[in-house]
Amino acid sequence: MVQESKFKVGIIGGGPAGCMCAYFLQKACDVIVFEKNSPLKTLLPTGGGRCNLAHCEYDIKEFVANYPRGEKFLYSVFAKFSTAETIDFFNSIGIETYTQKDFRIFPTSNSSVDVREKFLRAIKYVNFINEKALRVNCATDLKTVVTDKGSYNFDFVIIATGGHASYNICKYLGHKIIPPKKALVGLKTKQNLSALAGVSIKVNGEDLLFTHQGISGPFAYKLSSIKARDKFPYNITLRLSNIDTPLQELLNHSPHKDIKNVLSDILPKSLAAYILGTLNINSSIKAHQINGTLRDKIIEKINNFELTITDTSSGGEVVTCGGVALDEINAKTMESKLIPNIYFCGEVLDIDGFCGGFNLQNCWSTGYVAAQAILEKSKSSNKLL
Repeated sequence: MVQESKFKVGIIGGGPAGCMCAYFLQKACDVIVFEKNSPLKTLLPTGGGRCNLAHCEYDIKEFVANYPRGEKFLYSVFAKFSTAETIDFFNSIGIETYTQKDFRIFPTSNSSVDVREKFLRAIKYVNFINEKALRVNCATDLKTVVTDKGSYNFDFVIIATGGHASYNICKYLGHKIIPPKKALVGLKTKQNLSALAGVSIKVNGEDLLFTHQGISGPFAYKLSSIKARDKFPYNITLRLSNIDTPLQELLNHSPHKDIKNVLSDILPKSLAAYILGTLNINSSIKAHQINGTLRDKIIEKINNFELTITDTSSGGEVVTCGGVALDEINAKTMESKLIPNIYFCGEVLDIDGFCGGFNLQNCWSTGYVAAQAILEKSKSSNKLL
């Protein structure tokens, strides 16, 4: 009796994308994952340790707008596997979820450790090898993964090394690499904002946190992502208050109040003092002593608060923009356009999103699409012993 043999699949990288791919391949293929560290280790710090699994947005057009790099590429990817499928997947492996008011989706356990443990139990048929992959040779129909300890032959190889690992494997295969840059990080400013360290305000609906080095928080992370490829230094302008009450009305209402206390009704006290200091206005003068010229200077500073960004700083859920050029990848399958049976998924690609579950969604979705493409090939292949 002729018996079908399983395809052999090698996955380089045991992070979210690699493990997602392994999950969907494990029953139909012999799967080996090469991971020099602990599998899914990079999942642990996500969402501040709570694991922001996804984002509650079901309109693909709205969803892809949250990716400064990769927006067009991801249309077909998310058409196959997006938020709804992500929730169903995690429910199927015993991870229930809930949605916050800001539409971020978390496990009910609020624990990335719990997610990691259940995910690893769900891929029990996968063989993890603790070796560092060095390159992939493609001289024959088989693909040979060469590690620091040996070599292994496969029918298919998936590269899911993330956005921080060396891109040498990808370069060796002839793929173009868009130079990686930090995204979703805090930003350093030319201005000394140490007096404001710890102060938080809303800018364009996002939290902005002043630090000893500059700015941080969701607004800064989003800004750093959008401008990841801008050269330093660059200037930004912030509107510090959304209060529509005219300043003159506030001055008239409390004519004998110190100007710093009047401004403290619409801004954090230390920020109000900082603004007055930059304008050389005595913070103790009374509201009725503020003439039209001074009033207009204060309004201008609040509405157009200028900062000069000089560099990135540590902090935030650091991801990178850059990676394997998307024009060399088939968006419908994640297969290399240069070499058959080589696939890429996750942050190794030139794809990055904002905070809120978007970067993990890229991993879940591209990992799924790569796995399904290999399964389709295996069905039409009739590989026999």
